[in-house]
Amino acid sequence: MREVRKLTEDSIEVTFAVPDELAGEYDYAPGQYLALRKELGGRELRRSYSICAAPVPGELRVAIKRDLGGEFSTWANESLTAGTVIDVMSPQGTFTTTVAPDASRHYAAIVAGSGVTPVMSLARTILAASPSTRFSLVYSNRTAQDVMFLEELAELKDRHPSRFALFHVLTRERRISDTFSGRIDADRLGTFLEHLVRPHDVDEWFICGPFELVQLVRDTLEDAGVSREQVRFELFTTDRPDRPEGSHGRPVVVDEREGVHTINFTLDGVSASVATALHSRETILNAALRVRSDVPFACAGGVCGTCRAKLVDGTVEMDENYALEPEELERGYVLTCQSHPTSEAVTVNYDA
Repeated sequence: MREVRKLTEDSIEVTFAVPDELAGEYDYAPGQYLALRKELGGRELRRSYSICAAPVPGELRVAIKRDLGGEFSTWANESLTAGTVIDVMSPQGTFTTTVAPDASRHYAAIVAGSGVTPVMSLARTILAASPSTRFSLVYSNRTAQDVMFLEELAELKDRHPSRFALFHVLTRERRISDTFSGRIDADRLGTFLEHLVRPHDVDEWFICGPFELVQLVRDTLEDAGVSREQVRFELFTTDRPDRPEGSHGRPVVVDEREGVHTINFTLDGVSASVATALHSRETILNAALRVRSDVPFACAGGVCGTCRAKLVDGTVEMDENYALEPEELERGYVLTCQSHPTSEAVTVNYDA
Protein backbone atom coordinates (compact mmCIF):
# COMPACT_ATOMS: atom_id res chain seq x y z
CA MET A 1 0.00 0.00 0.00
CA ARG A 2 1.26 3.46 -0.88
CA GLU A 3 -1.47 5.40 0.91
CA VAL A 4 -4.70 4.86 2.85
CA ARG A 5 -7.05 7.85 2.99
CA LYS A 6 -10.26 8.22 4.98
CA LEU A 7 -13.29 9.07 2.82
CA THR A 8 -16.12 8.83 5.35
CA GLU A 9 -16.56 7.36 8.80
CA ASP A 10 -16.90 3.89 7.28
CA SER A 11 -14.97 4.04 4.00
CA ILE A 12 -11.39 4.47 2.83
CA GLU A 13 -9.52 5.02 -0.41
CA VAL A 14 -6.52 2.75 -0.92
CA THR A 15 -3.66 3.61 -3.29
CA PHE A 16 -1.49 0.69 -4.37
CA ALA A 17 2.24 0.75 -5.01
CA VAL A 18 2.61 -1.51 -8.05
CA PRO A 19 6.15 -2.83 -8.66
CA ASP A 20 7.61 -1.44 -11.89
CA GLU A 21 8.09 -4.92 -13.35
CA LEU A 22 4.35 -5.63 -12.95
CA ALA A 23 3.02 -2.26 -14.14
CA GLY A 24 1.87 -3.62 -17.51
CA GLU A 25 -0.31 -6.25 -15.86
CA TYR A 26 -2.32 -3.58 -14.07
CA ASP A 27 -3.41 -1.44 -17.01
CA TYR A 28 -7.16 -0.99 -16.74
CA ALA A 29 -10.25 0.51 -18.33
CA PRO A 30 -12.49 2.91 -16.38
CA GLY A 31 -15.11 1.05 -14.34
CA GLN A 32 -13.10 -2.15 -13.85
CA TYR A 33 -12.35 -3.73 -10.48
CA LEU A 34 -9.60 -5.53 -8.56
CA ALA A 35 -9.93 -8.73 -6.54
CA LEU A 36 -7.95 -8.51 -3.29
CA ARG A 37 -6.72 -11.49 -1.29
CA LYS A 38 -5.57 -11.61 2.33
CA GLU A 39 -5.22 -14.33 4.96
CA LEU A 40 -6.98 -13.35 8.17
CA GLY A 41 -7.24 -15.59 11.21
CA GLY A 42 -5.87 -18.53 9.26
CA ARG A 43 -8.50 -18.18 6.50
CA GLU A 44 -8.08 -16.81 3.01
CA LEU A 45 -10.50 -13.99 2.20
CA ARG A 46 -11.07 -12.50 -1.24
CA ARG A 47 -13.15 -9.46 -2.11
CA SER A 48 -13.59 -7.32 -5.21
CA TYR A 49 -13.40 -3.52 -5.16
CA SER A 50 -13.86 -1.09 -8.04
CA ILE A 51 -11.08 1.17 -9.22
CA CYS A 52 -11.93 4.82 -8.62
CA ALA A 53 -9.04 6.47 -10.49
CA ALA A 54 -9.00 7.40 -14.16
CA PRO A 55 -6.69 5.11 -16.21
CA VAL A 56 -3.41 6.97 -15.74
CA PRO A 57 -0.09 5.05 -15.55
CA GLY A 58 0.91 4.57 -11.94
CA GLU A 59 -2.55 5.43 -10.58
CA LEU A 60 -4.26 2.41 -9.04
CA ARG A 61 -6.81 3.18 -6.33
CA VAL A 62 -9.91 1.50 -4.92
CA ALA A 63 -12.46 2.49 -2.31
CA ILE A 64 -13.49 0.09 0.46
CA LYS A 65 -16.68 0.70 2.42
CA ARG A 66 -17.20 -1.17 5.67
CA ASP A 67 -20.08 -3.65 5.34
CA LEU A 68 -22.10 -4.69 8.36
CA GLY A 69 -20.57 -8.03 9.34
CA GLY A 70 -18.05 -7.81 6.50
CA GLU A 71 -14.83 -9.37 7.77
CA PHE A 72 -12.58 -8.12 4.98
CA SER A 73 -13.99 -4.59 4.77
CA THR A 74 -13.90 -4.20 8.56
CA TRP A 75 -10.27 -5.32 8.68
CA ALA A 76 -9.39 -2.96 5.83
CA ASN A 77 -11.03 0.06 7.44
CA GLU A 78 -9.50 -0.63 10.84
CA SER A 79 -6.08 -2.04 10.00
CA LEU A 80 -4.89 -1.10 6.50
CA THR A 81 -1.95 1.30 6.55
CA ALA A 82 0.70 2.44 4.11
CA GLY A 83 3.24 -0.34 3.68
CA THR A 84 0.77 -3.21 4.12
CA VAL A 85 1.36 -5.97 1.56
CA ILE A 86 -1.67 -7.63 -0.02
CA ASP A 87 -2.32 -9.87 -3.04
CA VAL A 88 -4.02 -8.02 -5.89
CA MET A 89 -5.31 -9.72 -9.04
CA SER A 90 -5.17 -8.01 -12.43
CA PRO A 91 -8.05 -5.63 -13.30
CA GLN A 92 -11.23 -7.24 -14.59
CA GLY A 93 -14.80 -6.32 -15.43
CA THR A 94 -17.08 -5.17 -18.26
CA PHE A 95 -18.69 -2.19 -16.49
CA THR A 96 -16.85 0.15 -18.83
CA THR A 97 -17.03 1.95 -22.15
CA THR A 98 -14.85 3.45 -24.87
CA VAL A 99 -14.90 7.19 -25.53
CA ALA A 100 -13.59 8.64 -28.78
CA PRO A 101 -11.75 11.98 -28.47
CA ASP A 102 -14.24 13.66 -30.83
CA ALA A 103 -17.33 12.02 -29.31
CA SER A 104 -20.40 14.11 -28.54
CA ARG A 105 -22.39 11.83 -26.28
CA HIS A 106 -24.43 11.98 -23.10
CA TYR A 107 -23.73 9.42 -20.37
CA ALA A 108 -25.80 8.97 -17.22
CA ALA A 109 -25.43 6.99 -14.00
CA ILE A 110 -27.77 6.14 -11.14
CA VAL A 111 -25.90 4.77 -8.14
CA ALA A 112 -26.21 4.26 -4.40
CA GLY A 113 -23.59 4.17 -1.65
CA SER A 114 -20.29 2.62 -2.68
CA GLY A 115 -21.77 2.09 -6.14
CA VAL A 116 -20.27 5.47 -6.96
CA THR A 117 -16.75 4.01 -6.94
CA PRO A 118 -16.53 2.72 -10.54
CA VAL A 119 -18.52 5.73 -11.73
CA MET A 120 -15.82 8.05 -10.37
CA SER A 121 -13.39 6.41 -12.77
CA LEU A 122 -15.89 6.52 -15.63
CA ALA A 123 -16.93 10.14 -15.12
CA ARG A 124 -13.36 11.38 -14.79
CA THR A 125 -12.33 9.52 -17.95
CA ILE A 126 -15.36 10.43 -20.05
CA LEU A 127 -15.31 14.14 -19.21
CA ALA A 128 -11.57 14.38 -19.87
CA ALA A 129 -11.74 12.46 -23.15
CA SER A 130 -13.84 14.89 -25.17
CA PRO A 131 -15.00 18.49 -24.64
CA SER A 132 -18.36 17.55 -26.16
CA THR A 133 -19.32 14.75 -23.77
CA ARG A 134 -21.80 15.18 -20.93
CA PHE A 135 -22.26 13.11 -17.78
CA SER A 136 -25.28 13.10 -15.45
CA LEU A 137 -25.06 11.42 -12.04
CA VAL A 138 -27.88 10.64 -9.60
CA TYR A 139 -26.23 9.55 -6.35
CA SER A 140 -28.20 8.18 -3.38
CA ASN A 141 -26.93 7.95 0.22
CA ARG A 142 -28.41 7.79 3.70
CA THR A 143 -27.02 11.13 4.92
CA ALA A 144 -24.58 13.78 3.73
CA GLN A 145 -21.94 12.26 6.02
CA ASP A 146 -22.16 9.01 4.04
CA VAL A 147 -21.34 10.54 0.66
CA MET A 148 -18.11 9.04 -0.65
CA PHE A 149 -15.92 11.33 -2.77
CA LEU A 150 -17.96 14.38 -1.77
CA GLU A 151 -15.13 16.85 -2.40
CA GLU A 152 -13.96 15.11 -5.57
CA LEU A 153 -17.48 15.25 -7.03
CA ALA A 154 -17.71 18.95 -6.19
CA GLU A 155 -14.36 19.57 -7.88
CA LEU A 156 -15.52 17.65 -10.95
CA LYS A 157 -18.63 19.83 -11.06
CA ASP A 158 -16.53 23.01 -10.74
CA ARG A 159 -14.22 21.85 -13.53
CA HIS A 160 -17.07 20.91 -15.90
CA PRO A 161 -20.06 23.04 -14.80
CA SER A 162 -21.98 22.75 -18.06
CA ARG A 163 -21.13 19.12 -18.79
CA PHE A 164 -21.41 17.39 -15.40
CA ALA A 165 -24.85 17.30 -13.79
CA LEU A 166 -24.83 16.05 -10.18
CA PHE A 167 -27.93 15.20 -8.14
CA HIS A 168 -27.55 14.08 -4.52
CA VAL A 169 -30.41 12.04 -3.02
CA LEU A 170 -30.53 11.45 0.76
CA THR A 171 -32.78 8.75 2.21
CA ARG A 172 -32.47 9.58 5.92
CA GLU A 173 -31.84 13.29 5.86
CA ARG A 174 -34.18 16.05 4.76
CA ARG A 175 -33.19 18.15 1.76
CA ILE A 176 -34.76 21.42 0.62
CA SER A 177 -36.58 19.65 -2.20
CA ASP A 178 -38.72 16.59 -1.50
CA THR A 179 -37.61 15.26 -4.89
CA PHE A 180 -34.18 14.51 -3.43
CA SER A 181 -35.36 13.31 0.00
CA GLY A 182 -36.14 9.62 0.43
CA ARG A 183 -35.44 6.28 -1.15
CA ILE A 184 -35.42 6.01 -4.93
CA ASP A 185 -38.69 4.19 -5.57
CA ALA A 186 -40.67 3.91 -8.80
CA ASP A 187 -42.38 7.30 -8.35
CA ARG A 188 -39.20 9.20 -7.52
CA LEU A 189 -37.32 7.51 -10.35
CA GLY A 190 -40.12 8.48 -12.72
CA THR A 191 -39.72 12.11 -11.64
CA PHE A 192 -35.97 11.97 -12.27
CA LEU A 193 -36.44 10.51 -15.74
CA GLU A 194 -39.11 13.04 -16.63
CA HIS A 195 -37.41 16.19 -15.40
CA LEU A 196 -33.68 15.56 -14.80
CA VAL A 197 -32.29 12.88 -17.10
CA ARG A 198 -34.62 12.01 -19.96
CA PRO A 199 -34.02 8.44 -21.17
CA HIS A 200 -33.89 9.22 -24.87
CA ASP A 201 -31.39 12.05 -24.36
CA VAL A 202 -28.85 9.57 -22.98
CA ASP A 203 -26.57 7.43 -25.14
CA GLU A 204 -25.30 5.08 -22.42
CA TRP A 205 -26.42 4.30 -18.85
CA PHE A 206 -24.49 3.00 -15.84
CA ILE A 207 -26.31 1.59 -12.82
CA CYS A 208 -24.53 0.41 -9.69
CA GLY A 209 -25.90 -0.38 -6.25
CA PRO A 210 -28.10 -2.87 -4.41
CA PHE A 211 -30.18 -5.41 -6.31
CA GLU A 212 -33.55 -3.69 -5.85
CA LEU A 213 -32.32 -0.34 -7.17
CA VAL A 214 -30.50 -1.83 -10.14
CA GLN A 215 -33.49 -3.97 -11.08
CA LEU A 216 -35.90 -1.03 -10.73
CA VAL A 217 -33.82 1.24 -12.95
CA ARG A 218 -33.21 -1.45 -15.57
CA ASP A 219 -36.90 -2.34 -15.79
CA THR A 220 -37.97 1.30 -15.89
CA LEU A 221 -35.52 2.16 -18.66
CA GLU A 222 -36.60 -0.88 -20.66
CA ASP A 223 -40.25 0.15 -20.29
CA ALA A 224 -39.25 3.59 -21.55
CA GLY A 225 -37.85 2.05 -24.72
CA VAL A 226 -34.15 2.11 -23.85
CA SER A 227 -32.38 -0.89 -25.37
CA ARG A 228 -30.44 -3.28 -23.12
CA GLU A 229 -27.31 -2.55 -25.16
CA GLN A 230 -27.39 1.02 -23.82
CA VAL A 231 -27.52 -0.04 -20.17
CA ARG A 232 -24.59 -1.33 -18.13
CA PHE A 233 -25.06 -2.44 -14.56
CA GLU A 234 -23.00 -3.79 -11.70
CA LEU A 235 -23.96 -5.22 -8.32
CA PHE A 236 -21.77 -5.19 -5.22
CA THR A 237 -24.25 -7.38 -3.33
CA THR A 238 -27.56 -8.89 -4.36
CA ASP A 239 -29.46 -8.04 -1.15
CA ARG A 240 -31.68 -11.02 -1.92
CA PRO A 241 -32.58 -13.27 1.02
CA ASP A 242 -33.50 -16.09 -1.36
CA ARG A 243 -30.08 -16.12 -3.04
CA PRO A 244 -28.09 -19.27 -2.21
CA GLU A 245 -24.88 -18.76 -0.28
CA GLY A 246 -21.68 -19.17 -2.24
CA SER A 247 -20.45 -22.72 -1.84
CA HIS A 248 -16.73 -21.94 -1.78
CA GLY A 249 -15.15 -23.97 0.97
CA ARG A 250 -18.06 -26.37 1.44
CA PRO A 251 -16.62 -29.84 2.11
CA VAL A 252 -17.65 -32.50 -0.41
CA VAL A 253 -16.99 -36.21 -0.05
CA VAL A 254 -16.32 -37.92 -3.38
CA ASP A 255 -16.95 -41.66 -3.69
CA GLU A 256 -16.44 -42.78 -7.28
CA ARG A 257 -18.47 -45.95 -6.64
CA GLU A 258 -21.57 -43.76 -6.28
CA GLY A 259 -20.98 -41.91 -9.54
CA VAL A 260 -19.14 -38.67 -10.27
CA HIS A 261 -18.96 -35.73 -12.62
CA THR A 262 -15.51 -35.07 -14.05
CA ILE A 263 -14.48 -31.43 -14.23
CA ASN A 264 -11.63 -30.52 -16.57
CA PHE A 265 -10.29 -26.98 -16.50
CA THR A 266 -7.45 -24.91 -17.92
CA LEU A 267 -5.87 -22.01 -16.04
CA ASP A 268 -2.72 -20.12 -17.04
CA GLY A 269 -2.09 -22.68 -19.77
CA VAL A 270 -2.08 -25.64 -17.37
CA SER A 271 -4.87 -28.25 -17.43
CA ALA A 272 -6.21 -30.20 -14.45
CA SER A 273 -9.10 -32.52 -13.61
CA VAL A 274 -11.15 -33.14 -10.49
CA ALA A 275 -14.14 -35.34 -9.68
CA THR A 276 -17.26 -34.24 -7.82
CA ALA A 277 -20.01 -36.42 -6.37
CA LEU A 278 -22.93 -36.97 -8.72
CA HIS A 279 -25.63 -35.61 -6.39
CA SER A 280 -23.59 -33.04 -4.44
CA ARG A 281 -24.42 -30.03 -6.65
CA GLU A 282 -20.89 -28.86 -5.97
CA THR A 283 -19.86 -25.87 -8.03
CA ILE A 284 -17.05 -26.04 -10.56
CA LEU A 285 -15.17 -23.43 -8.51
CA ASN A 286 -15.44 -25.36 -5.27
CA ALA A 287 -14.20 -28.56 -6.92
CA ALA A 288 -11.38 -26.84 -8.81
CA LEU A 289 -10.06 -25.21 -5.63
CA ARG A 290 -9.43 -28.67 -4.17
CA VAL A 291 -6.66 -29.25 -6.72
CA ARG A 292 -5.53 -25.67 -7.45
CA SER A 293 -5.61 -22.94 -4.84
CA ASP A 294 -5.00 -20.17 -7.39
CA VAL A 295 -8.32 -20.56 -9.24
CA PRO A 296 -9.71 -17.00 -9.55
CA PHE A 297 -12.73 -15.96 -7.49
CA ALA A 298 -13.79 -13.22 -5.11
CA CYS A 299 -17.45 -13.05 -4.05
CA ALA A 300 -18.53 -16.67 -4.74
CA GLY A 301 -22.05 -15.29 -5.09
CA GLY A 302 -22.47 -14.67 -8.81
CA VAL A 303 -21.95 -10.93 -8.50
CA CYS A 304 -18.38 -9.94 -9.38
CA GLY A 305 -17.55 -12.16 -12.38
CA THR A 306 -13.99 -12.90 -11.25
CA CYS A 307 -14.55 -16.67 -11.64
CA ARG A 308 -15.72 -16.42 -15.27
CA ALA A 309 -14.65 -19.23 -17.59
CA LYS A 310 -15.68 -20.48 -21.01
CA LEU A 311 -17.61 -23.75 -21.19
CA VAL A 312 -15.75 -25.75 -23.83
CA ASP A 313 -17.51 -29.10 -23.48
CA GLY A 314 -20.44 -30.56 -21.55
CA THR A 315 -23.42 -28.89 -19.89
CA VAL A 316 -23.91 -27.01 -16.64
CA GLU A 317 -26.68 -25.40 -14.62
CA MET A 318 -25.94 -21.87 -13.41
CA ASP A 319 -27.90 -20.85 -10.30
CA GLU A 320 -27.39 -17.09 -10.38
CA ASN A 321 -25.87 -14.56 -12.77
CA TYR A 322 -25.48 -10.91 -11.93
CA ALA A 323 -22.19 -10.41 -13.77
CA LEU A 324 -22.29 -11.80 -17.31
CA GLU A 325 -23.78 -9.87 -20.22
CA PRO A 326 -26.14 -11.66 -22.69
CA GLU A 327 -23.44 -11.71 -25.37
CA GLU A 328 -21.03 -13.40 -22.95
CA LEU A 329 -23.61 -16.09 -22.24
CA GLU A 330 -24.13 -16.61 -25.97
CA ARG A 331 -20.38 -17.11 -26.38
CA GLY A 332 -20.43 -19.86 -23.76
CA TYR A 333 -19.13 -18.10 -20.65
CA VAL A 334 -20.30 -19.21 -17.21
CA LEU A 335 -19.71 -18.20 -13.60
CA THR A 336 -17.93 -21.19 -12.09
CA CYS A 337 -18.99 -20.21 -8.56
CA GLN A 338 -22.62 -20.75 -9.61
CA SER A 339 -22.29 -23.55 -12.17
CA HIS A 340 -22.93 -27.24 -11.44
CA PRO A 341 -22.13 -30.00 -13.97
CA THR A 342 -25.18 -31.68 -15.51
CA SER A 343 -23.26 -33.90 -17.93
CA GLU A 344 -20.87 -36.72 -17.09
CA ALA A 345 -17.89 -34.50 -17.88
CA VAL A 346 -17.44 -30.78 -18.37
CA THR A 347 -14.49 -28.74 -19.58
CA VAL A 348 -14.00 -25.05 -18.86
CA ASN A 349 -11.22 -22.66 -19.82
CA TYR A 350 -10.37 -19.78 -17.49
CA ASP A 351 -7.91 -18.41 -20.07
CA ALA A 352 -10.46 -18.00 -22.88
